[in-house]
Amino acid sequence: MSETGGVREVKSAARTVELLELLAARGDRPARLQELADELDVPRSSMYALLQTLISRGWVRTDVTGSLYGIGIHALLTGTSYLDSDPRVRVVRPYLDEASEALGETIHLGRLDGRDVAYLATRESHEYLRTISRVGRRLPAHVGALGKALLAEHPDADLPEGPYEALTPNSHTTRESLAADLAEIRARGYSIDHEEGVPGIIGFGFALRYDDPAQDAISCSVPVTRLTPAHEERIVAVMREIRTKIETTAPAAGGAVSWR
Repeated sequence: MSETGGVREVKSAARTVELLELLAARGDRPARLQELADELDVPRSSMYALLQTLISRGWVRTDVTGSLYGIGIHALLTGTSYLDSDPRVRVVRPYLDEASEALGETIHLGRLDGRDVAYLATRESHEYLRTISRVGRRLPAHVGALGKALLAEHPDADLPEGPYEALTPNSHTTRESLAADLAEIRARGYSIDHEEGVPGIIGFGFALRYDDPAQDAISCSVPVTRLTPAHEERIVAVMREIRTKIETTAPAAGGAVSWR
């Protein structure tokens, strides 16, 4: 049995979390009982009992035949509670509105979570179709403006060995390529995502340094067809100003509960 902080891990609790994470990662692809049992290496009978317990409490849902399983509504309610209780998210939201109004483009707030970035808030542009970065979605940190801005705040020694997953032909797939990009980001002061996460979309990411090292970042995403040199200059200027306002306003680590 593994240990966490010197305390033995509770196997049943770990299995429950693993199941919920698996269902959440599948999105709109419901799973069958045997698939879940095989994926988590759990006896079919034990998986069935766990699923029925979570269904009764709203964490898992099933179809009318009782043969397909997906994430339940209580996961949404808990996620919403997370966002509502986070002091940094509350502070940043009005500034996302300000950036969206000034630029007319899609604005994001994301947080580093292991090797991924979780999207915590989004203000969509009315000028083009929605991208894949809805609130709650996770993307590999190496493929987007948010993630690269945050990776640049950490030493390259923390980067995992490659190869990395490619979401587009422009995605970094090697540690060396990503490290070279991060060096440019540190020199420039912000990241640029050249259609690395979504074809046709360029992003500009800015780490929020109210934590050290930074865990949160904001970004502006714009279609390639809408990006001119003048528009890029304005995006960078506005986002830098927004970053300064957020860092000035956001509560210091000692001014609120210090979550980890």
